Amino acid sequence: MSAPEGIRPVKPGFRFEKWAPVILLALASVLYIAIAVATDQTQYLSLENLIAILGRSIALGITAIGQTFVILVASIDLSVASLISATAVLASVVMDGSPAMILPAIVAALVLGGFVGVLNGLVVTGLKVNPLIATLGMSLIIQGCLSAFVSNFAGSVPPEFQIFAYGQIAGVPFALVFLVLLAIAAWGMLRFTKLGSDIYAVGGNEEAARFAGIKTGRVVVLAHVICSLCATVAGLYLASRLRSGAPWIGADGVYDLESIAVVVIGGTVLAGGRGGVWGTMAGMMIFSLIDSVFNIAGVDSFAKQVMRGVIIIAAVAFYALRSKRIVA
Repeated sequence: MSAPEGIRPVKPGFRFEKWAPVILLALASVLYIAIAVATDQTQYLSLENLIAILGRSIALGITAIGQTFVILVASIDLSVASLISATAVLASVVMDGSPAMILPAIVAALVLGGFVGVLNGLVVTGLKVNPLIATLGMSLIIQGCLSAFVSNFAGSVPPEFQIFAYGQIAGVPFALVFLVLLAIAAWGMLRFTKLGSDIYAVGGNEEAARFAGIKTGRVVVLAHVICSLCATVAGLYLASRLRSGAPWIGADGVYDLESIAVVVIGGTVLAGGRGGVWGTMAGMMIFSLIDSVFNIAGVDSFAKQVMRGVIIIAAVAFYALRSKRIVA
């Protein structure tokens, strides 16, 4: 059916916000290639090196997938770093080098992660504590309990479990394949399930979601549980990679703040309701490429931290300004 005379049909325009993570990833890739060529270090442009770059960010990527869920419901989780440490220590202590204890260790770690997620969600929804404060408090509790019993590496991981970190499938690290499958599963949950649509509804407008009959409190709790379970898996991966657990691996990796940064750089709005997993994966790759650019260019570690901070602030400011333009 043709449009009425004098009225021009509205064509969908290019949505920059939707493609911003891809554009930023392309720019980061071009910068990486340019720096490698300019410094005559073209050996870093191989496929093997690209896989190695992504492999160094697997724990961050797993954590960031979970962080995406809580940010989409307009919450946040600062307890993931401490939970990663606790999970790694718990799993390696339970395994203690015995292959027969791999399954019990995984179950124990997942139970711990689920328990922490439920507590975070209930404190946020039931006690109405700001999620920043609630999860920061949980992080301090976990880290305090951990430090009271462990001060260095504890337990050991059997070789059979180290396949998680060091195994390969057709030359590709098993953990990288796992990360891709986890991202696909998370995307499918957000895209095709009722929980996924409820998450976007609660993040977009919690009051409207409540009037629509959505149990908003339960959705927020489930989002926190998913986030904590992803942090648990990241802890298991790090235990496999380090062959043991330690109380500082989560804090040293700055997985709490960096997972938030990756999610935001990937286009998920801190106010909730907009964003997704593939943007987060793009954010992870952008972060990894930027780190590699700094390494190739020989940037000082302190200057690297400053520049990363500037990039994060610039990315958040950019998305905030674009959001204001949309509202206007």
